[in-house]
Amino acid sequence: MTPQYQTDGATGPALSVRGLTIDLPKDMERRHAVEDISFDLQDGQILCIVGESGSGKSVTANTIMGLLPSSIRVSAGEIHLGGAEAGELIGAAPATLRNLRGRVVSMIFQDPLSALNPLMTVGEQITEVLTAHGVGTREWQRARVIELLTEVSLPDPQLMYHQYPFRLSGGQRQRVMIAMALALEPKILIADEPTTALDVTTQAQILHLIRDIQRRKGMSVMFITHDFGVVAEIADSVVVMEKGRIVETGSADAVLKSPSHPYTKRLIAAVPALTGENRAAASNAAPEPIIRVEGLGKTYRIGSALFGGEYLVKAVQDVSFEIGPGRTLGIVGESGSGKSSLGRLLVKLQDGNGGRILFEGRDIVPLSDAEFRPLRPKIQMIFQDPFASLNPRSTIGHILTVGPVAHGMDYPKARKEAQALLSHVGLDAGAFERYPHEFSGGQRQRIGIARALMFKPKLLVADEAVSALDVSIQAQILELLDQIQRETGVSMIFITHDLRVASQICDEIAVMQKGRIVEQGPPSQIFLDPRSAYTRELVDAIPGRMPAEARLSALN
Repeated sequence: MTPQYQTDGATGPALSVRGLTIDLPKDMERRHAVEDISFDLQDGQILCIVGESGSGKSVTANTIMGLLPSSIRVSAGEIHLGGAEAGELIGAAPATLRNLRGRVVSMIFQDPLSALNPLMTVGEQITEVLTAHGVGTREWQRARVIELLTEVSLPDPQLMYHQYPFRLSGGQRQRVMIAMALALEPKILIADEPTTALDVTTQAQILHLIRDIQRRKGMSVMFITHDFGVVAEIADSVVVMEKGRIVETGSADAVLKSPSHPYTKRLIAAVPALTGENRAAASNAAPEPIIRVEGLGKTYRIGSALFGGEYLVKAVQDVSFEIGPGRTLGIVGESGSGKSSLGRLLVKLQDGNGGRILFEGRDIVPLSDAEFRPLRPKIQMIFQDPFASLNPRSTIGHILTVGPVAHGMDYPKARKEAQALLSHVGLDAGAFERYPHEFSGGQRQRIGIARALMFKPKLLVADEAVSALDVSIQAQILELLDQIQRETGVSMIFITHDLRVASQICDEIAVMQKGRIVEQGPPSQIFLDPRSAYTRELVDAIPGRMPAEARLSALN
């Protein structure tokens, strides 16, 4: 029997969740992924669900979409879809759910690389959504896809239509996912951390785009996030979750101005603040740089010269900098600016087209793989996409210990150090025997950080190392990296799109635009007195720079 839900006016909620409980497999750290949660997504409004990694936000979203893995099951509760497509979603036939997905309820997934088909071009994947629901002719579909790629601010949509996901940056892949979800302008949009991987200017564009479409089409949005800056920008109402339970609900204005639960207060307090203060130099700092980069360049060739469709993309152009022991250089810029390409060049995951990389005085650019192998433990990388960089067939223990053991460390010692690092990054001892798919996106990122630290490297290249983490864990990881740096003297190249984070951990910051460094200096210069117009645009787009009262007034 369907319960009588409270309604907002004559239409009622677009989606109602009542008493939902989802069981986890045995031997997990807790019994339920979510336990007895109830909330309404009102028609034509934006509901933000906020909480730390592992709080049950994504599990709730996947349950609504009918995408739960077989190891997790709903043991109680109901999810009722309102409006013209009214019906109960739990227990619905697979054909019914397929008909609703994309057309009525659509989802932007947290991990774009694993959600996109690596064997299909971007254009083919978005077109597939339209074709599956029999919408439009082939010519109309192509025009619609180009329109969507333009709407989400992807560069050169005509070229992007023919690209494969692996050729795109993390932020660009996320925008493709957003375009795909909006293709049929669904009545309900579930957005699972859709702006986490985006730079500040693109984040503002995407939030504006979602809000604009939501208002024009009367769409209801369930927006999952850990960033209260995003909540202040777009939310009508807020649900705060902790360890599978709802601890606070209310309007965005009420929750932001007068949070009642201690957990909500902690989350708001943990949001990183922009600081223009320069870091004190480490006591073990030395004048000789650990790494010096001179005129580094990387050009990608895309397409085929044989058929006249070859394009040259200058990802890195004449980049030069140096870092001393125990110092951190932040690399900031928009998605596609060349930050990640620069990181891969520094750890020799790809070869450049010119320039030198002097590591401890030795140029590593001309070294073969065999010659560079003894140096690889000294230069480690924390990758942007933790799911793609972790072997799904290996336990976390094996992932963390296989490298050190291969380089001569005894397994008992490697196991002990791995377990200690897991504890340091906020994971319990049971994580050692589990597999990557059993962890949330933020938890997988912490595993990637622990793996890099296993080698006690001299240079750590962190590519968006905290972008997938909630604000409280993010603060812990930044503190951990700072502590490790001061204890060991490791140098860091910290690649990030979040300028607030860069201001807290970096000694010097380099701003990249279209493959070039357009400005470089200490945080006091970059954030308080930027000299480049591009840098000023980035700083002005930082969430939280606007006074709280002004940001909250935008909700009205």
